Amino acid sequence: MELAQIEISENSVWRLTQHWGEALKQVEAQEDERANGIVESQATGQVETKSDVRLGASMDGTMIYIRGEDWKELKVGCFFKVEQAPTLDPETMDWIDLAHARELSYVSHLGSPEPFGKKMWTESKRRAWHKASDTQVVGDGAVWIWNLVADYFYDAHQVVDWYHATEHLAMAAHLAFGEGAPEASRWFKQQETPLFQGHADCIAQTILDLADQRPNAKEKLQDQAGYFTHYHHRMQYMDLRSDGWVIGSGMVESGGKRFKDRFAQAGMRWSRIGAERLLPVRTAYLSGRFDTRWQTAYNSPQN
Repeated sequence: MELAQIEISENSVWRLTQHWGEALKQVEAQEDERANGIVESQATGQVETKSDVRLGASMDGTMIYIRGEDWKELKVGCFFKVEQAPTLDPETMDWIDLAHARELSYVSHLGSPEPFGKKMWTESKRRAWHKASDTQVVGDGAVWIWNLVADYFYDAHQVVDWYHATEHLAMAAHLAFGEGAPEASRWFKQQETPLFQGHADCIAQTILDLADQRPNAKEKLQDQAGYFTHYHHRMQYMDLRSDGWVIGSGMVESGGKRFKDRFAQAGMRWSRIGAERLLPVRTAYLSGRFDTRWQTAYNSPQN
């Protein structure tokens, strides 16, 4: 194959990727060790100067195939600056100020939530999370996400992604009235505004009332009601948007797709060690930090 107008064999590309992927993996590990070694510094009593920057974080999972293990979840995190900008409202066609995610950086981990949480903490330190004027975390309903938020980002504004919430609302409509039925569409539209206004607890009760009237779908409707009951305090969409926060997790979902494009194309099958060595390369590239990490790895005594 040809790389940068130089002929190079596929075996050479593989060996170089393995070597430097492992080197960047070690750079990540050293950053994690330093960041997680100074957690206690926040309890020194020193008052940190706050910046006027607002920061956000989001987490999600995507699936890649690991040989001998089947499909495994790749956890992806995203940090971003929250900034307002004039935005065209597609319904009213008016220009309004809405929050947007800017200056994105990513974290990835193939494995359990605990090591991923440490990587998120590392990136939060690099992004000066604790010096930000205010912060938020956006995620779907995955329990592991909110467990990590409780451990690391408990004082941030928390929001369940608006689009995931409306997907659950649509599911409740389909269960109650039948998928594609006009009644389902009407009911969904009726409930969408109260959901945006922060009345998820009332929606949960409405779904429970429907469940009592539909024994064949009762259990599934109760599950949907439980979702809105459990997360209603993270569904204050109108207030959050008015306060200049994002209410969707598109930034991390887009990142997850870009990881998936590299690791889950048709026919791709990865060894665990191969995927884990390439992930730091992909993460650094998507975060715009490849050159910096490359220099750190290149100047390491081991290389």
